[in-house]
Amino acid sequence: MALKDFAFKVLKKDKFARCGLIETHRGNINTPAFMPVGTQATVKACTIDDIKKTGSEIILSNTYHLMIRPGVDRVQSAGGLHNFMNCDLPILTDSGGFQVMSLSKLNKIDREKGAIFNSHVDGKKFYLSPEESIRIQLGLNSDIVMIMDECPRKSDDYELIKKSMDLSLYWAKRSKKAFGKNPHKALFGIVQGGLFKDLRIKSLSELIKVGFDGYAMGGLAVGESQNEMFNVLDDVKENLPDEKPHYLMGVGTPSDIIGAVKRGIDMFDCVLPTRSGRTGLAFTWGGRLNIKNNKYQSDNTPLDPNCNNLNLNKYSKNYLNHLFNTNEILASMLLTLHNINFYQELMSAIRKNISEGTFDQFHDKYIDKL
Repeated sequence: MALKDFAFKVLKKDKFARCGLIETHRGNINTPAFMPVGTQATVKACTIDDIKKTGSEIILSNTYHLMIRPGVDRVQSAGGLHNFMNCDLPILTDSGGFQVMSLSKLNKIDREKGAIFNSHVDGKKFYLSPEESIRIQLGLNSDIVMIMDECPRKSDDYELIKKSMDLSLYWAKRSKKAFGKNPHKALFGIVQGGLFKDLRIKSLSELIKVGFDGYAMGGLAVGESQNEMFNVLDDVKENLPDEKPHYLMGVGTPSDIIGAVKRGIDMFDCVLPTRSGRTGLAFTWGGRLNIKNNKYQSDNTPLDPNCNNLNLNKYSKNYLNHLFNTNEILASMLLTLHNINFYQELMSAIRKNISEGTFDQFHDKYIDKL
């Protein structure tokens, strides 16, 4: 039986904020959507079954990490990434460009060969060209594949950012050719250009000429302020193709997400809810709280009285404080799951308010609170 083709449709708009539906052969994804990050074929401290119970409909994994450990051949021998990690949800894989910039040692960029770098694990040399990145992602059997791009660090150097953007556009064309015809999968282009409006608009317009199934905003979450990030989104929001999904990579806080949705973004990923869960920081509708704080030692109320999913409220702040202060593994498991669940409750509330035409009020209520 033929696999269902990838598709996207907008269901409701409230100014630039929009509700939509991504259709994949592994299941549908309601947007705006948050993707828990399963970098190394696992969402840290959570089982896939628990991730699904939070309402998550898609997860993200990473080409750079999986090519280093365990290696694409090993994943392929298991029948692909979904079988390897026992996940029946759609999976988006990042191309590895960001990790080459942020993690690898002695990395070098070559226009033709791609990224040449030494593993942050054992120093082994790797070559990651646009073609190799696509080959790996198809080998992993990803549902949404990202083009290979160069992700520069934040810089005010216009010529440096322009050169990087031009390279990413060249690699985008090579990525598209390497991807070939895979209608049941999607290939997303990545808009670069730093904080420069003209470069962002040029990058987007050139990517549209190439033609992709979705468009991602890359090169953010690299040290810029929230206002700078919102300014970039404001610069391009009227140019993003209405009929394609818009993805803001590596973002972010609940406040970031609310502000980006207002500017037309449909998809998000970030390690923040899981990383914070392992360090004792909880996201709640009343704001953030550090469960390690001594004031919770006698607080027998639930973490968030407005959270009703997964019976997470049967654990008191007093108990969670004890678990963290005694370094119990259960502490990370419970708080990570709570945070992912909160993010999915946030996305559900965002979709509801867009559908009801009340997103502006929701935005104004929570943008500075969460």
